[in-house]
Amino acid sequence: MSERESGGRAAVLVRQAGGALGEAVLAAVVAAVVAGVGLFAFSRVQWPAFNASHVTKALTTVGQVGALAMLVVAVVLIRHHKWRWLSKLLSWGGISAFVTVTLGMPLAATKLYLFGMSVDQEFRTQYLTRLTDSASLHDMNYIDLPPFYPGGWFWFGGRFASLTGMAGWEAFKPYAILVLAVAAVVALVLWSNLIRADWAVAVAAATTAVTLAYGAPEAYSAVLVLLLGPALLLAWGALYRPAELALRSVLAAPGVDASTTDTVEREPSTAGGWGAVIGAGLFLGVAASFYTLYFGLAVFTVCLMAVIAAVLMLRERHGALRTQHHRDAAARSTSGGQTGDASTPGARVPGGWAVLRPILARLITMGLVAGLLALTVWTPFLLDFLSGKASFAGGSAFHYLPEAGSRLPLPMFDFSLAGAFCLLGLIWLVVRAGSSRRAQALGIGVLAVYLWCLLSMLATAAGTTLLGFRLEAPLYALLGAAGVFGFAEGARAVYQVLNEPARFRLAAGAVAIVGAVAFAQEIPQVLNTEINTAYTDTDGNGQRADKRPPSAVSHYAAIDAKLLEQTGRPRDATVVLTADTSFLAVYPYYGFQSLTSHYANPLADFPGRAAEIKRWSQLQSPAELVSALEHSPWRAPDAFLFRRSGDEYTLRLAEDVYPNDPNVKRYTVSFPKRLFEDARFTSTEIGPFTLVVRK
Repeated sequence: MSERESGGRAAVLVRQAGGALGEAVLAAVVAAVVAGVGLFAFSRVQWPAFNASHVTKALTTVGQVGALAMLVVAVVLIRHHKWRWLSKLLSWGGISAFVTVTLGMPLAATKLYLFGMSVDQEFRTQYLTRLTDSASLHDMNYIDLPPFYPGGWFWFGGRFASLTGMAGWEAFKPYAILVLAVAAVVALVLWSNLIRADWAVAVAAATTAVTLAYGAPEAYSAVLVLLLGPALLLAWGALYRPAELALRSVLAAPGVDASTTDTVEREPSTAGGWGAVIGAGLFLGVAASFYTLYFGLAVFTVCLMAVIAAVLMLRERHGALRTQHHRDAAARSTSGGQTGDASTPGARVPGGWAVLRPILARLITMGLVAGLLALTVWTPFLLDFLSGKASFAGGSAFHYLPEAGSRLPLPMFDFSLAGAFCLLGLIWLVVRAGSSRRAQALGIGVLAVYLWCLLSMLATAAGTTLLGFRLEAPLYALLGAAGVFGFAEGARAVYQVLNEPARFRLAAGAVAIVGAVAFAQEIPQVLNTEINTAYTDTDGNGQRADKRPPSAVSHYAAIDAKLLEQTGRPRDATVVLTADTSFLAVYPYYGFQSLTSHYANPLADFPGRAAEIKRWSQLQSPAELVSALEHSPWRAPDAFLFRRSGDEYTLRLAEDVYPNDPNVKRYTVSFPKRLFEDARFTSTEIGPFTLVVRK
């Protein structure tokens, strides 16, 4: 590539990337305003609980229809080439309003997000509480460790909570909904820069709907699901560029004059795929900063794309060589066997390495961009790990194999509207695999999901998994996007077969709109368990949103007050040993032990800590316990938060029992009360709890 061509492509790259970035920023601002205003409005009314009334369900449907109407108007304006900026604003506002009303209205009467503070959502809330208390990247639970789970989403959540003055647990819901609204609109902007604008609105709406239905409980991974489709199109466009092979062959051919070459070099119409390279690299970096599993899937998919692109490019080079060979043979026969160096195949068709080198260069560049972004989150952990300060032991994050993880997900054969849509998408992917780059990119993504699931099942033979069952949401999103293309192209084909009846387009549009409404209004039902849990869990204020008696969580405020009083230290300087780890999700104390080994930092030595706790419980006197605490391999607890059982204090702990399902076994460790009958401990009974503080 000449210096002139490089400069021209750089200019195109800056112009295109700058335009897309500016549009994405403006769209994100619109989405944030729409989501913020909507959530504020919802919070101003005393709504009935979702699990006790149908009022919020009805209002959710009304809001969804209104949001979809905005999208329909936007598509009509786009197709008639009218009021371009109004169509953009309507599409941005419609997508963000859809997200806000679909999640915000069902949860309007509770301060908790989907799944409340139960199970997985408990440790996520704890992480957000930790990074609300401090902007420094730190493990969610252990006082002396950097984070193992990527903190990108949670770090921004902590800044949102600090800015709004909310506690971490309370900020979780509005922050999650707001970020999903912004991500959905940014995905729309990406789609609109890659495909037709009217199709982009439809594809973004479809992928947003299925992501909310099947990925919203895990809000930080849902952000990646929304962006996955356009990111794969970018990656495929960067790696597979057959037009460049043809162009190089033409420019190297004898008889191509310098003026043609100069024109090509002087006026590049694209950035040569480097904009797509940077875009794909940024997505990989965000994935690494947000969610390790989806980062692994994305890297696997992009590498699979590179292999397929290399095979296809070599095949096309082979075809070009064969064509050139026949042309040279014909030229020799015409000229009586006279041939010169300029007519040899090697002079016009690039060599094999010349074909593969751009693919490898772009893949490496993606990795560099992703790596630089990932290091902003992973550097503290890598430094500790490489320094040898802590042993890497006890990590069991991949030790989970539910029944769904033992079979391939096949949503296209579910008897439902979503299943039919996924089936339509699958058919389109297969039919258009040879002619559509969109189908190729999305199809490789679907293939990668299934290969990952198979590898996850195979990994069980090695005593672990790759958590393949968690790939349902990305699969739905990819097939949903394909379903939109399948519906649009299928409807056009039927329209032509039927000799273009006058009202067919209107009928097809009506079917699409009614289908969208039908699926949208079912989303709260799909999330019924998650929404109900948000109402039945007791929040950090000690209240249940369904107005029923709260759980023991209602005593947390009193426990917090006593801890501050008796330790005389701030929360982030105190380590608490407790089995009621939701206390650590509400208040930013550090824990001596995590909820389960699956959420524990591998550097924390979860099994070793569990054994140490059991050893403490078997000691015979307060003096022995004090000595054991003082000589603990880890920072010892400053306080214990127990449950009472007769003459004992109990902790309900957990151990990993994979490959069993459930993969967690609960067991009780009992401490005799006499171990704390000493002046060096202060015991306070608060509700069902006993708080023991070391002096």
